[in-house]
Amino acid sequence: MPSWFKRTDKGIQTPTESKREVPDGLWFKSPAGKIIHTRELKSNSYVVPEEDYHVKIGSKEYFEILFDNNEFTELDANMESGDPLKFTDTKPYPKRIKESQAKTELKDAVRTAYGKMNGLDLVVACMDFTFIGGSMGSVVGEKIARAMDHSLKNKKPFLMISRSGGARMMEAGLSLMQMAKTSAKIALLDEAKIPYISLLTDPTTGGVTASYAMLGDFNIAEPNSLIGFAGPRVIRETIGKDLPKGFQSAEFVQDHGFLDFIIDRRNLKIRLTTLLKMLQ
Repeated sequence: MPSWFKRTDKGIQTPTESKREVPDGLWFKSPAGKIIHTRELKSNSYVVPEEDYHVKIGSKEYFEILFDNNEFTELDANMESGDPLKFTDTKPYPKRIKESQAKTELKDAVRTAYGKMNGLDLVVACMDFTFIGGSMGSVVGEKIARAMDHSLKNKKPFLMISRSGGARMMEAGLSLMQMAKTSAKIALLDEAKIPYISLLTDPTTGGVTASYAMLGDFNIAEPNSLIGFAGPRVIRETIGKDLPKGFQSAEFVQDHGFLDFIIDRRNLKIRLTTLLKMLQ
């Protein structure tokens, strides 16, 4: 069966795939030039002191921050993407998946788990940007849907942590279907009166923003996160106007009514605990 799409142009790169989320040396240098030991950075929830710069982190770090004693049970840990469209761009899709798995030690771009947060039951789905730009494919949608099923069955609150470049082009329409599937599950959570909290981190874009990331009972974000659907250049060319300063920053999005509040990662666990106690 021929592939649906084949890229022939050379020199097109996807730099987001090679970016590291957390520092791998003894020292970390912030964008403003501050040098900090990684041990101190970790103890500060990966936020640079004084600057309040939030280092980009993944599911491993968020689980450490949120779950008591880093104890949790992972759901569907070994689910992997297939290649339904026989997709090839600069390389076959299965090869890209295997390379990403080897590089990140992840199976796909989301991990789901349940455990205790300050003694409260919580189910968490957390996206990992290092895995093909945190793109949303069939596995991402299915794992989130199944984690929501766990919340429904066991009456546990659900936290979605989004960090994504959007839908995964290698799965085309199958990727877009995940927007509808996850949104339908959120509607079931709402009917069952089970809290659904959405945390948007830097960046949250594309089909993820257009679906589960913006459908929380509470939509919250980390400071200075990039939040949007299309990129600023695309929007500027579409509307033919210059964009406001700070456009698509979490602060701008909150000012225009799309976020409930912005939360410093160092306060994330206690603020979420307080919020869930109020809701329950």
